[in-house]
Amino acid sequence: MMDASVRHWYLVFSKPRQERLALENLARQGYEAYLPLMRHRRRRGRRWVPTVEPMFPRYLFIHLDTLHDNWAPIRSTIGVSTLVRFGHEPARVPDALIACFREREDENGIQRIPPPDFRPGDRVRIVDGPFAGYEAIYQARTGKERVEILLRIAGSATRIQLAPGALEPVA
Repeated sequence: MMDASVRHWYLVFSKPRQERLALENLARQGYEAYLPLMRHRRRRGRRWVPTVEPMFPRYLFIHLDTLHDNWAPIRSTIGVSTLVRFGHEPARVPDALIACFREREDENGIQRIPPPDFRPGDRVRIVDGPFAGYEAIYQARTGKERVEILLRIAGSATRIQLAPGALEPVA
């Protein structure tokens, strides 16, 4: 007789800022769970500090067998708030999405997200360095590690070269 059980990925909603704790406790109970991480910049005082944070705050993924896994302990796991549901059905996540996230990870398990592709004339904000907080106009990529922007200082336009990671698009 054929086994009708099937493993699928489902969405777990964690308590605020407890995604890693939920991941750790789910794994301790024998569940396969996944938390995609990404590099991010946070402002600490006057500086921008690089951090590693969950890609989807308060959400992580769990791989469950529909027939054999015991789902009951998940909701009472430390760090977990609930399984996300649509009506009475748990929210299934396509396997291809999890595979895509895992393919984009670097050797440390952090998502490799390419920097934004700016075009000449785009408005950008400087997020790192002595000009952090200023808005400028993107001019061109001058090499693999540098871009050129046009910054207005004291009524005159000045061309400045920066690392591409020091810029973010202005919404």
